[in-house]
Amino acid sequence: MNDPASGLPIGPIDDGPPAKRPDRRMLAGRFVTLVPLDPAAHGDDLFAASRGPDHDPLWLYLNAGPFSERAAFGTYLESVAGRDEPVTLAIVDIASGKAAGHLGLMRIKPAHKVIEVGNILFTGAVSRAPGGTEAIFLAARHVFDDLGFVRFEWKCNALNAPSRRAALRFGFTFEGIFPRHMIQKGRLRDTAWFSMLASEWPARRAAFEAWLAPGNFDADGRQKVRLGDMMTDAVARGQGEDERAPVPG
Repeated sequence: MNDPASGLPIGPIDDGPPAKRPDRRMLAGRFVTLVPLDPAAHGDDLFAASRGPDHDPLWLYLNAGPFSERAAFGTYLESVAGRDEPVTLAIVDIASGKAAGHLGLMRIKPAHKVIEVGNILFTGAVSRAPGGTEAIFLAARHVFDDLGFVRFEWKCNALNAPSRRAALRFGFTFEGIFPRHMIQKGRLRDTAWFSMLASEWPARRAAFEAWLAPGNFDADGRQKVRLGDMMTDAVARGQGEDERAPVPG
């Protein structure tokens, strides 16, 4: 699209309303439920699942932790719960009824329709398990279908290989490395950027839904088709990919 006056290229008009800010509704799935983080209700479960030397690596690339004392962990939870931003949600494992992680919806810009998911803590019950995948699906569905955002971002330490693999598996597109983007826990951090666009969401949503369907798991709960393969097929179909066409030189 070109500007009528100058003839220079210009972006398409967005004449829709701003996106809505995340509210504190419950997001229910088959494996997990996302609920507003409640330090009193979720603190003991999260502390038990994330403390100790075996679990310290969970905190390596996060802004806080690890925590060896329950009181310090409680202070951390109080600092992130109940804030308007980030909106921190506990991931409750339906099978056990216990909180098994948390994630945050942050850098919320309704006027620009951009939002980010971050501060993701997956403990054993949801890490590399259907519940972790469903948690991201529930967050993405809320962002696009309920709130009307057009861009959903995922950022992580560029050295965090598991997070980078997860972003691709969940259907986010790698956009590049921002060198020396921040200082985290006293260390210089390069940040890897990923995003998913609203125009890409229908194909990504279909892949999530197909992977999470009961028929995709055998009697022992093992997946039959990998989500990464389904997402690859979704990308290959090219739905919404035209919005990522190179800018003319």
